[in-house]
Amino acid sequence: MARSALALLRDPAVTTAWAGPSALPEFSVGGLAGHLAYQVLSLPEALAAPVPTEPVVPVLEHYARVAWIGADRDAEINVRIRDGGESLAANGPSDLADRLATAIGALARLLAETDRPVRIPLWGPWSLTLDDMLLTRLMELAVHADDLAVSVGVPTPPLPPAVQEAVVDLLSRLAMRRHGAVAVVRALARAERAPATIAAF
Repeated sequence: MARSALALLRDPAVTTAWAGPSALPEFSVGGLAGHLAYQVLSLPEALAAPVPTEPVVPVLEHYARVAWIGADRDAEINVRIRDGGESLAANGPSDLADRLATAIGALARLLAETDRPVRIPLWGPWSLTLDDMLLTRLMELAVHADDLAVSVGVPTPPLPPAVQEAVVDLLSRLAMRRHGAVAVVRALARAERAPATIAAF
C-alpha cells in the first residue's frame, strides 16, 4: 500500500497540480500529498523511539480519544494536520517522493525486526500495538490516496484484497460505533430504509 502511494505521488498529474487546491478544503494538492506520505514517514521515527510507557489501548479506543474526529475545520488539531502536510510538501514532489521511498525501504527491515507497542506523541498519552498502528496507517493511506487521486483526476489506486478487508472492517466498526449496527445493516442491505449516511467520521 505504501508503494502504491509512492507511485501516486510520482504521477505527473500530481506534480502538475502540486500548488493547486485539492479535493479537501484548505489543503493544496501538495499538502494533501504530504499528509498521505506522513502516514508512512511517521513510522520509522515511532519505531526508533523508546518503547512507550503509556498504556496500550484497543484501536477503537484510540479513535474515541483522538482530537480530530468531530473537530471543526479550523480547530487547532486540524490546522496542525494541514500545516504538517504543507510543511512536508514544501520542497516539492520529487523531494517528498524520495523521502517516502527511503522510509519504505527502512520499514521493510524495521517491521521484520520489531514487535512492540508504538505511539505518535501528538495524539496523546496512549500507545497502540504495532498491528493496530499499522491498521490505522493502512486506513489513512487508503482514504487519502483516494482523496489525492480525485484531486488530480486520476484513478484511485486499487487496494490489495487483504488491505481492502482490513480497511473496510475498521471503517465498518467505526461506523457502527457512530451510527449503531441497525443503521449500518440497513445501509448495506436495505436501500429503502438506508440512513442518509453511515460515514465513519
